[in-house]
Amino acid sequence: MKKLAAALFVVALVPSLAACNTVKGVGKDVQAGGEVVEEVAKVVEKEITE
Repeated sequence: MKKLAAALFVVALVPSLAACNTVKGVGKDVQAGGEVVEEVAKVVEKEITE
């Protein structure tokens, strides 16, 4: 019975770990997008002030 409970726990845990990786990946994508927006904003600011 303990082996079955342990196996069910592991099966339930795997999707949770995958979800964490997904959220982490989305966070990296959002961060990269923010960096692009920041760089474009710097270029526009430079063009406006010249």
